Amino acid sequence: MDQSVCSGRGHVSVLSCFPPSVARDVAVAVVKPLRAGLRNPDTRSLLHTDSQVKWTMEVLCYGLTLPLDGDTVQLCVDVYTDWLMALVSPRDSFPPPISREPNLYTQKILRHLDSLFLSRSEQASPVYLSLCQQVLLAVQSLARESAVMSGDTWETLLHFLLRINHNMLAPPTTTDVLEQLSHLSMAVLFEVWLLSCSRCFPSHSLWQTARQMLSSWRHQPAVVEQWSRVMAALTSRLLVLSFGPSFPHLKVPDEDASLVPADMDDQRVPQTWFRFLHLLSNPVDLSRPVVAGSTPSFPEEAMRGGGRLPNIFFRAMKGVGTMVDAFLGVTVVNKESTEQQLPSTGVTPRIHFRDRLPSLGVGVARSPFKDRLPPYGISRPRSGSAPPIPVNILSVPSTPPSTTSTLHNTRLKPVNVSKATSKPPMTSSSPHHWKSSTHPPLSSHRPPPSPLRCNVDSLLHLFGGWLFDAALIHRDSVGDVTVMSERWAAGRAEACGMLCRIFSCKKTAEDILSVYLSRFYLVLLRGIQVSEEACPPVLASILMNSTCLFCCDLRGVNLLFPCFLFAVESVLLDRELLRFKSFVRPVDLRRASILVLLSLLPLPLQLGSVQSEVLLDGKFSGDDVTAGNFLSLKPRLRSILIGALQMETDTTNTQILLAAMLNLIQDSALFEAAGQTQQQTDSWQDGASRPISTGATRGTSGPSGTREPSGTSGTRGQSGLSGPSGTSGTRGHSGTRGPSGHSGTSGTRGPSIRSAEILWVQLVRLLTQRLMAQWRNDSAVCLSALEILGGLAKVEVSVEESESRRALSSVCSYIVFLCSRPPPLHSRDLHSIIVAAFYCLNVWLTQHPAVLDHQECLLEVLEIVELGISGSKSGKEQEVRCKEEKELNPSSLRVKEAAEATLNCVMQVSGAFPLLGDQLDEDALIGCSTLSDTSVKKFRYFVVGSSVILAMLERLPGPGEPREPREPGEPGEPGPKPGEAAKCPSLTVLIRGASGRHSWTLQHQLQPRDGRTATQQTPIPEQRGVAQEDSGIQCGVKHQLFPANMDRVSLVKADLSIPLLDDIVTDKVQQQLQRLQAALKTQRLVEAQPQASGRSVVMTICRPPPPINSFQTARLFLSHLGLLTPETLKSPGSVPPQLLSLDSSLPGFSDDLKRLDELPSRNCDFASIFYMRAGQRTAAEILRNVESSCSVPSYFLDFLSSLGWPVEAWRRQRGGVNISSEFHAVLGDSGGGVFDGERFVLMYADGLTEITFIVPSSSHSL
Repeated sequence: MDQSVCSGRGHVSVLSCFPPSVARDVAVAVVKPLRAGLRNPDTRSLLHTDSQVKWTMEVLCYGLTLPLDGDTVQLCVDVYTDWLMALVSPRDSFPPPISREPNLYTQKILRHLDSLFLSRSEQASPVYLSLCQQVLLAVQSLARESAVMSGDTWETLLHFLLRINHNMLAPPTTTDVLEQLSHLSMAVLFEVWLLSCSRCFPSHSLWQTARQMLSSWRHQPAVVEQWSRVMAALTSRLLVLSFGPSFPHLKVPDEDASLVPADMDDQRVPQTWFRFLHLLSNPVDLSRPVVAGSTPSFPEEAMRGGGRLPNIFFRAMKGVGTMVDAFLGVTVVNKESTEQQLPSTGVTPRIHFRDRLPSLGVGVARSPFKDRLPPYGISRPRSGSAPPIPVNILSVPSTPPSTTSTLHNTRLKPVNVSKATSKPPMTSSSPHHWKSSTHPPLSSHRPPPSPLRCNVDSLLHLFGGWLFDAALIHRDSVGDVTVMSERWAAGRAEACGMLCRIFSCKKTAEDILSVYLSRFYLVLLRGIQVSEEACPPVLASILMNSTCLFCCDLRGVNLLFPCFLFAVESVLLDRELLRFKSFVRPVDLRRASILVLLSLLPLPLQLGSVQSEVLLDGKFSGDDVTAGNFLSLKPRLRSILIGALQMETDTTNTQILLAAMLNLIQDSALFEAAGQTQQQTDSWQDGASRPISTGATRGTSGPSGTREPSGTSGTRGQSGLSGPSGTSGTRGHSGTRGPSGHSGTSGTRGPSIRSAEILWVQLVRLLTQRLMAQWRNDSAVCLSALEILGGLAKVEVSVEESESRRALSSVCSYIVFLCSRPPPLHSRDLHSIIVAAFYCLNVWLTQHPAVLDHQECLLEVLEIVELGISGSKSGKEQEVRCKEEKELNPSSLRVKEAAEATLNCVMQVSGAFPLLGDQLDEDALIGCSTLSDTSVKKFRYFVVGSSVILAMLERLPGPGEPREPREPGEPGEPGPKPGEAAKCPSLTVLIRGASGRHSWTLQHQLQPRDGRTATQQTPIPEQRGVAQEDSGIQCGVKHQLFPANMDRVSLVKADLSIPLLDDIVTDKVQQQLQRLQAALKTQRLVEAQPQASGRSVVMTICRPPPPINSFQTARLFLSHLGLLTPETLKSPGSVPPQLLSLDSSLPGFSDDLKRLDELPSRNCDFASIFYMRAGQRTAAEILRNVESSCSVPSYFLDFLSSLGWPVEAWRRQRGGVNISSEFHAVLGDSGGGVFDGERFVLMYADGLTEITFIVPSSSHSL
């Protein structure tokens, strides 16, 4: 180091040889006349020659060393700062020698001004602080505005700034005033140095001197703060030059960005950035007091100071972290203020220095937290990119409020205000000096790193040495590991977080040096320990920044699986997290742990029986090695997930856990269904593709005749339901498989293999229980839980049917609970939950239709439907009322529509049988090949409620056939098929509505189905002989209208309740009675006449009429539904009647039906799939990948085959060919481009949704 720079004393005045009193009197006498020429450009200077100026400067130099009790020092500073402006704007008031040679005299003035900054007893006074500020601001203005400064003057100016900073910052401890002044002095030093790099680049020796001197000052907070500020500004400028304008900018305050001169040559920016980066040397040296300071007594004084170095070490690591994020392309807005540290007025430097003095008093402290949170999802890295990287949110304040003056705090964001105290908290004996009780607010979604970022190795070449040293700190000067962990944990945690962010940004197919990977894994193994000696801040920082670490395909990262699993377990199963509350929000830490856990879920199934050996604490003894296969850790993963879900209270975290549980169950079910054992892990990738749902074919088709592929599950017979009218119906739908309806899996299924079934039952019970308890007031969690519950219904697991009925009953009970809540609690959110519950109920009914075969379950579902439509249940009322008599008072219109959709779902799946044929229309029902006017004329069409079209086909029994066939579900004879002659009067109804097309077949039965046998016939009496007229004994009988003894019966009061006819007869009635009496009289006369003898009378026996062959089954069906009555057929004004008849003979009627059938009846979605290789940027390159199978990997084709089945474009119809063989037949040599939407598409559909997948190719324009 140059001794002339750090000697601590500049020029010595000749007056110092005289007695102090004499020298003082001379200085006072000389300075006072010079006051008149200040600030007055018209005044001529008293000094004209060089000797006069030099003699006066000797006096001024001595005057700067005088005490501050008078105004002599102030006048000396005013004169010198005024003369310094000779290089900026010359004036006549300047002495002529200074105007002629401003560079020479400026150099002398700077050497003299060193005397002002020498150590003195009055350094704590505000007067001294104002004088130093005045000089520093004058020097700053000189460097900014002067255009004629020579190289020697620049070097002298830099030497001057180095000397005065060394005088203030080299001692281990400083006063509060000097600490406030140090921020301005360092800011001026760095700004002037940057100006010199732009106009007169400093020499190599000067750079070396500055590096050595700054290494001896880094124990001061101002040095690290200002260095971080300048490095951020230089990094922002360097990124634009190195990566171009498309790279994300590092947003720095305008005041900081202005530190780098706009006219600096682009070639000098990298040199300046690199040299400034190493001015501070290794920041880890701050943890070594022996090398952190420059004085021999520094280690002892630093150890007595206690709390300064750990805090400064953290601030240095934080500055490095800003640069790391910038090179990764993560646009993080710096939350700190952008103003200069001195002064606080905010005016420009052109204003006079005396007007820019700082105000002392109240200090403003900012919250030390970073507003940073990890993303809510995990994804595999794409080519040239990586998943979003969370950053460290550990909080360590740079300086305590009491020791941070307004000079520094004007740069800080005002979060809380505290009065300054005389005792700095940094000297507190508590090791956790960096704690903070203020939590950061939730931040917005953090953007992912830029695809244009540099490689991992490049970043580690720049910062790896510092970061690894900082992360592996394990002992302090006295060898006390525990004390070290508590004192230096903040900086160490920041370094570990940066390393995790760097390695998580690995690009696809990027190679990282093995030495970096090994050191990084060693850092993680030491930092993620969960023992008593573990460091909570480091553990929290690693978890917060490692959410995507296992998704980046790092070589050997799977060896860290057990360690991370234990660390995540220690966080998620700890309800209070008392160890972490002081520096991180428990919610954020738990969320990061959940995301890490999500990235660990696939590993046991992917790696299976692969053995893992992890070295702990760097030891190789057998006791420190954790060995075992990955599949053995799967039960622990399960227990952690369930335990975390039971303890979690945050809404977002609960939603993530629910999704993780569903993914785990789905993966486990697929793994077990593939017949994999614990040792057969190599073939997991072939079985990981999700098989297509193999439910039975439904009789309900979409608008274009699409239906689900038929599977191996058995079909259920129709359920015979008889109504009061004696008609029963069977519907043309197929049943779907129940929970055990899928085909059996190969291989032995031991107890350990049935984990999916066990976890399925546990999660279903947990969800249904918590919906009614802990989660009932959280709408977001309730919606997520219902969605997960619906997803569980689609998982193919073999469980008892009672579990499905129990889940269905729980959903029904939950709907009843929601609808029964008090009216003030009914809101849009509540109704949204009810609608979601109905949708969940529909999914369960669609996936598990066998539950409706149980009468209790069916009645419960129908009661829920009634509750949703009418607002009440009949079973709860004392008096049972018919549905048409009930007053409709649903919770809302949305709830009513959801209940109607559930009723429609019940009608589709309950008692359905498979439809024979590919489409459901008139042709399929009568056996025609195409829908034509001829087939349409055989049907009668009606419109019900202006929303449903009924197509009715009446069938009569064939000649000679029994009139009562067997039930289609009975053994021995199948039910009637469409197109065949009915064995009894029947009606086939094709229903077209908003939910699609459905077919119903109703048969007219003379007897109920229950209890009758196959041999029962309708009793018809036989023909008997003709009766003889004279057969038997004939007796005369006198017919009487009333009994003979009627008059002898005494009357009672009840007889008097009916009035006599004479009492109520009116004139009109009297006339009718008279006509009746005349008719009776005439009849008596006819009966009294004797009959002619010899005339035989033939008596005919009453016989039942023969069965008729013409039926109007459609009229019977419509009348039973209450649609065919005089009241319903009347049109009340402008409102059309409830039932309208359509004329099918009109031309184009069949074409209109075809267009109507093309409308979708399910939720239809489209998705485009692209395959993108690493480094590809243009659309043409990406689209060409799928033209050939050689351009895409095999697992991409496996992924396509798992999405759905091939369908010809715009003909969503498929035959009964095996799906897997058909896929490969259609695929051919293509890489998936055949499914571009012009030739084929991939389609998946179930009872509620329909998804079409398109793989765009170069021949298909998007």
